[in-house]
Order: sequence, then C-alpha cells, then structure tokens
Amino acid sequence: MGLQSPAPLRQGDGALVQVLVRDNNVDQALKALKKKMQREGVFREMKLRRNFEKPSEKKAREKAEAVRRARKLERKRLEREGF
Repeated sequence: MGLQSPAPLRQGDGALVQVLVRDNNVDQALKALKKKMQREGVFREMKLRRNFEKPSEKKAREKAEAVRRARKLERKRLEREGF
C-alpha cells in the first residue's frame, strides 16, 4: 500500500484543465492555467471543499446565492429599461 494522491477535482464529467507551454514561456502558461481554472470554478470548489459543510449549511448558502443572482438580474433588467 503506497501513498495515494487525492482524487483530482473535476468540474462535472469534464477533463482536467491543461495548458501547453510554448517557447519555454512558463509565466504565460501559468497565467493561462490560472484563467482556465478560474473560469471552470476549480478555485471556488477547492475553497468549498476545504472544510466539511453540513447539508443544511449548503442548502442555506445555495439559497442565498440564488437570491443574490435574482436581485442582480432584476437590477440589470431595471437598468436596461431605464429605471
């Protein structure tokens, strides 16, 4: 029995995030990787998985997020209509 690394974080059933390093430009590759991971929600998922979240807390958090999204959409709709 050897040491095993934790299962890779995946967004749904999608593939892992990969970036090609071109012309030995590691800085550019890291920047692209960070952008892809941000877009796919890997950082957010890592933050959420850092500590266990009770199902009731998860439900409350998701409800609060939904309310925030709805308010934001309503604000944008009113702004488009000129209010």
